[in-house]
Parts: sequence; C-alpha cells; structure tokens
Amino acid sequence: MNDQVKTLRIIHVAMGAGTTVFCIIIGIISDSVLGIPKINSSSILWFTIPIIAFFLSNFLFKSKMKKVKKGKDWDRKLMAYQNASLIRWAILEGAALIIPLLNPEFLMLSILIIIYLIFLHPTENRIKKDLQVFG
Repeated sequence: MNDQVKTLRIIHVAMGAGTTVFCIIIGIISDSVLGIPKINSSSILWFTIPIIAFFLSNFLFKSKMKKVKKGKDWDRKLMAYQNASLIRWAILEGAALIIPLLNPEFLMLSILIIIYLIFLHPTENRIKKDLQVFG
C-alpha cells in the first residue's frame, strides 16, 4: 500500500505544482495580481466557478467511492480511491486554471482553490479512513 500512496502523492504534488506555477505566471503577466477586483453583477460568475468546482468534485468523489464494494481486496479499493481522487483533483485544477486564464483579476479565487487542493493531500491515514467509510 505504501507504493500506491507514494504514487498518489506524486500525482497530487504534480497537479498542484503545475497549477501553482501557471497561476504565478499569469499573476506576473497581469498587473493586478493581488488587487481587489471590482465586484458587480457580472463578476458573480467568477465566484460561482470555485463553488461549483468544490461541490461537484466532492459529489463525484463520494459517488465514485460509494460504488466500491465492501469486502474487495485493498488493491482494488485503493485503485478506486485513486481514480476518484484524480477526478476530484482534476475538477479543482480545471477551475483553478480557467479563472486566471479568462479573467486574471480574479486570480485570488484560483489561489483559494489551490489552498483547498493542498489540504486534500493524500496520506495513508486519510486513505484508510475514506476506504473504511465508503468501502
């Protein structure tokens, strides 16, 4: 199990690092890195993207994990966990990438998504806990 956890950690770090580097580059290119953007009715869209990504990623993660059958061996459960985690992280990464790409003024929202992505780092205890809850 330790090798699978290492693999999952490497994937997680690569996804988070790539998104972070992209946001840094966009932040350097744009001149409004940490400025507070003007909030109006058209900016509501930019605030809904992280919210939708948060709920959609968690919903898909939980629905994938509910399909894991009890009694399966740990390798199959771990593979299902890995697939569910990749889907979750990909949705969050996509949201974190699309916001500064389309509107660099809201780069701070991408930073918040990246912080949440960092909190989702895989540990052996978290994986065991999730697998016991769902499968």
